[in-house]
Amino acid sequence: MLTQPYQLYVERTSETLFGEPCLIRRWGRIGASGQSMVHAFAKEEDAVRLFLEVIKRKRARGYRPKPESLRVSG
Repeated sequence: MLTQPYQLYVERTSETLFGEPCLIRRWGRIGASGQSMVHAFAKEEDAVRLFLEVIKRKRARGYRPKPESLRVSG
């Protein structure tokens, strides 16, 4: 199986300009501009639910958090 390192940054931010909670997903190769997707929700609970579902799918595909000793701070 081919494994690729990944980094997951979780950041809680304020609402959109219209007062909606949102989940912003960004991905791409290191050094590239990458892609992003914005999901807006009526309730914060819905944003959290999608976030947990995304994490669940990633873990099912073999993604795992990097051990604390190997994380890059900054």
